[in-house]
Amino acid sequence: MSFYYRKSISMGPVRVNVSNSAVGYSLGSRGFRTCHRLAGLLCALVIGALNGAEPLPSAVAIRTAVEKSLPLLTLAARGSIEKRDRCFTCHNQGLPIMALTTAQSRGFKIDEEELRKQVKFTADFLGRNQTNYLAGKGQGGQADTAGYALWALENGGWKRDITTAAVSEYLLIWQRDLQHWKPQSLRPPTEQSLFTSTHVALRGLKTFGTPEQRERIDQRFVQVRSWLLKTKAEDTEDRVFRLRALHVADAPAADLGTAAKELLGTQRTDGGWAQLDNLASDAYATSTALVALHQTGGLATTDASYRKGLEYLLSQQRPDGSWLVTSRSKPIQSHYESGYPHGTNQFISISAAGWATTALTLALPPTSGIKRP
Repeated sequence: MSFYYRKSISMGPVRVNVSNSAVGYSLGSRGFRTCHRLAGLLCALVIGALNGAEPLPSAVAIRTAVEKSLPLLTLAARGSIEKRDRCFTCHNQGLPIMALTTAQSRGFKIDEEELRKQVKFTADFLGRNQTNYLAGKGQGGQADTAGYALWALENGGWKRDITTAAVSEYLLIWQRDLQHWKPQSLRPPTEQSLFTSTHVALRGLKTFGTPEQRERIDQRFVQVRSWLLKTKAEDTEDRVFRLRALHVADAPAADLGTAAKELLGTQRTDGGWAQLDNLASDAYATSTALVALHQTGGLATTDASYRKGLEYLLSQQRPDGSWLVTSRSKPIQSHYESGYPHGTNQFISISAAGWATTALTLALPPTSGIKRP
């Protein structure tokens, strides 16, 4: 004997109808209604919500994935310092710090001492270049490295000091003849987009700029915001960081919404995003898109598109807790092993892991009373 149920909920002219086989809704009034049917993940989410079920993926699955990833991120961040003891890297310091602090805010147990070391190492790296910053000369990687390092300090709860003021001065001087910032080298996807360089520079100025620099910062923001509004994004990295940069630059809400819609519209049927239209979905493009859409595009982590993206990320995580993304960059430095898996693909892979761990963790409720390092 089969079991059948039907549940209806009326909300003005809208009636949601749920059965054990389908979800639909109708519009209209008594005597005339148009009926529509939902399918796929959205259908499952509606059924789950109405019956008190947890949306997929479950919190247990998300927590398990994060717990498998955190030790590898910590190991590789530590290993990078051991191998390159004077060099901050976006992939082995900046993004692990983001993932670790986000996980800490959700109640995960992390190596707090190692996190403190990573944040202090980042501050010391910037401090050693203070004279160059004040002269507008910067360091290797230029605005990308300086901006990502300031972002790492922001995530680590670092306060303004003479070093961050010097870096802000550098960002005001560097490439001031342009309407944006641009990368020093071309190493896609992380070092190629004008929008990525522009976002990290704007973010650093907004977070760490001094009152004395404020007038010049405001003028620079007006200039860069105009460029952002009129310049088209070409790929996923562009779309992610154009959205982020528009948010930091206080662009109109309508323009933010349009940029978010453009990025969301490129999600694949497998739940992921691809770096380029002719490539398959991967963990880096997917996780950067999810985090940007949630943090700056207004996409809730309970939204069907976000949950579908999380399902994709979980499907791509390796048994050892890592993610593998194939590098598209030609190496410009001698290779070294930091402790993250995947050999010559380890640096884009740990970048993907930092973003993926962050995207997963954001779907869990925050924990109050978390102390910053």
